[in-house]
Amino acid sequence: MPRIESIGHRIELVSMDQHYENISIGLYGQESAGGREYLVRTYSTKAGGGERIEYVKRAMQTLGGMEATPGGNLRFACGSAHELGARRIFLESCKQDPAVPITARPMSLIDKKSGLTITVSAESGGVYGVAADSEEPVSAARVSHITGGLAKLGAMEKQAMAGVSFDCGSDHDALVGLLLVRAPNVRAVLREQESAASRGMLAAPSQQK
Repeated sequence: MPRIESIGHRIELVSMDQHYENISIGLYGQESAGGREYLVRTYSTKAGGGERIEYVKRAMQTLGGMEATPGGNLRFACGSAHELGARRIFLESCKQDPAVPITARPMSLIDKKSGLTITVSAESGGVYGVAADSEEPVSAARVSHITGGLAKLGAMEKQAMAGVSFDCGSDHDALVGLLLVRAPNVRAVLREQESAASRGMLAAPSQQK
């Protein structure tokens, strides 16, 4: 009987990788004794596919603060799944231009809609405060909007004051910086995710040659 490999449940799929031969790349979740692990996988047999997967994994470690497991998967050091966060890290890592150095995103940005500088600061126990560089009336509205965006994108809890927190109680600065880039336009991001979820399954090797 042929052996069927168990790779876990699929979290996300990039059906056509724009940076390498239009191969499909999938992100899979696997349970382990140490908590959730993530496998990055392609069924493509094209030369260089393995190197592309290793690049995406390195990008996920830098952009999202994930760490490599002894078996070659990825995980968060806290042991929690943070599945939505892992999904976003994977997508952004696949979008990363290989010609540009991989660097963690800063925890501040200029909000294009208001012109405000929004800063996210680590406090304690996985709690992050969100603030603007102005006390104008529009500031509170934009801070609230961006705080809500962070909460939705990272499955984080909104705090009574302007801020969000991870239920694991650990800090995830790189992940927060990555989510902050998308938080002002969270509706567009969610539409993108819904569109991606409606696409086909990861193609078999015979379909990627």
